[in-house]
Amino acid sequence: MTDAVIATDNVSKTNLLGLTQKGLEEFFVSIGEKKFRAQQIMKWIHHFGVSDFDEMTNISKVLREKLKQVAEVRAPEIISSDFSTDGTRKWVVRVESGSSVEMVFIPDGKRGTLCVSSQAGCALDCSFCSTGKQGFNSDLTVAEIIGQVWIAARSFGSIPATKERAITNVVLMGMGEPLLNFDNVIDSMNLMMDDFGYGLSKRRVTLSTSGVVPAMRKMIGLTDVSLAVSLHAPTDELRDILVPINRKYPIRELKQAIADYMGSLSDRARVVTIEYTLLAGVNDQPEHAKALVKVLKDVPCKLNLIPFNPFPHSGYERPSNNAVRRFQTLMQEAGLNTTVRKTRGDDIDAACGQLVGQVEDKTRRSARYQALRENQNEVVQVEQAG
Repeated sequence: MTDAVIATDNVSKTNLLGLTQKGLEEFFVSIGEKKFRAQQIMKWIHHFGVSDFDEMTNISKVLREKLKQVAEVRAPEIISSDFSTDGTRKWVVRVESGSSVEMVFIPDGKRGTLCVSSQAGCALDCSFCSTGKQGFNSDLTVAEIIGQVWIAARSFGSIPATKERAITNVVLMGMGEPLLNFDNVIDSMNLMMDDFGYGLSKRRVTLSTSGVVPAMRKMIGLTDVSLAVSLHAPTDELRDILVPINRKYPIRELKQAIADYMGSLSDRARVVTIEYTLLAGVNDQPEHAKALVKVLKDVPCKLNLIPFNPFPHSGYERPSNNAVRRFQTLMQEAGLNTTVRKTRGDDIDAACGQLVGQVEDKTRRSARYQALRENQNEVVQVEQAG
């Protein structure tokens, strides 16, 4: 083996899976090649799911050998894949930090929605979300975010160039707060919409945020994906408890950020999706519905009600079907387009709010949370005994 080869082997290879079209063009220029190679490679990677340079037959053998020395196409490692009785699929994948994250595919007729993660764990600690109880471990790279789409598309044999795709929609609603991993999420979403990537329309890529107001405004001009906002409470007092970031960016500021972003879109027919998790006895009563009507009366939106999906030590309960229907009816009578999200994949812990994965909880938040709940239960038991 020559010294040149040894030196090359010691250099970390560029993962082409995580490069946008502009990034790939810059990469090829840096190795003395033409920019148009970027589109060729993107089609092989994202349209055909190819990771082996030898299979990229429309580029020269010389270039293929060069790419082997300086580049790779590497997705996260698949740890497990689970199938629900309702057709939902959940993958657990290991990322570079050593943590594991989850992604979920939800089929619904001709529509197939892939829910991807943007972080390992989450720093926001929403009280009803199991992921938040694990604490935050790491941001995902572009390759780790787009790699989830790549893995799912390959698993279905869904090659956009030759057949109908299984994945019609992608939502960043998995583990993590997407806007706290801003640059990597923006690049990933733009790759999803790139014709040489996955060719998804801006209406079919949705970013869900708990309300990181400065980052919502920062999106303006950088992307025009659909927006979903996790509201979950009609007052600041209650939202401060359920979604702690509200203490920094209260509902009034959040509504203005929604208006700013939606107003920047050329497609004025689009509306924001408001997500509202219904918690029995906490935010599902008629007075909460009436308060929510007031909050949303000047927000062009569709309201997605999500019955709580239980997880151990949450301290919350799922509302009755009657309570869910009553809440929906009150919102519809007020003129709001309101749907109830079907619970999918709860038998494999893939339902909304249940994603946990195998994240190493360096903050020990999960243990503290469980201890708090156990202490609260003991207090209740003592009071009842007395």
